[in-house]
Amino acid sequence: MSEAPMTTTPSIETATILIVDDNRQNLELMQAYLEDLGCKIMTASDGDEAIEIVGQSPPDLMLLDVMMPNVSGFQVCEKLKSQPSTRDIIVIMVTALNEVGDYERAVECGTNDFIAKPVNKHELITRVRSLLELGMLKRRFDQLPLGDRDAAFDRGLLDEGDSMLPPPDSEEDETD
Repeated sequence: MSEAPMTTTPSIETATILIVDDNRQNLELMQAYLEDLGCKIMTASDGDEAIEIVGQSPPDLMLLDVMMPNVSGFQVCEKLKSQPSTRDIIVIMVTALNEVGDYERAVECGTNDFIAKPVNKHELITRVRSLLELGMLKRRFDQLPLGDRDAAFDRGLLDEGDSMLPPPDSEEDETD
């Protein structure tokens, strides 16, 4: 009896994205770009509002402007990554800053990726989709018993993606 191939698309459609930018036009543009993914999209106009939203309903992924009044994107990211309950939120910094030091600071505060403004629609969608898929794969991997994690890793999980993960509650043949 053959099983249907596994796909992450339904999981992506259930993901939540929080877009944080103090510029209304940027918020609306990124929201419009991402609508085709089918994700739930929330927005915040500053770092304080973002932290409040995350406290109530943590997103799977956050697009975070760096330069905002009061609380910068760097500060928001540092706060999220320092707390066990929010450290796994995927953070993509979105900014007009493009100096090497800006990229280094973003990495130091725990960001997962960095996109320069003006945002390219194709680049944004590609990076968001890829990071959501990786995040969902990581969660599935983390839920496996330790022995199954080792076996999945040995079979090349990191090279082949989630097609290497057994469906939950399935037993695999160990024949060669």
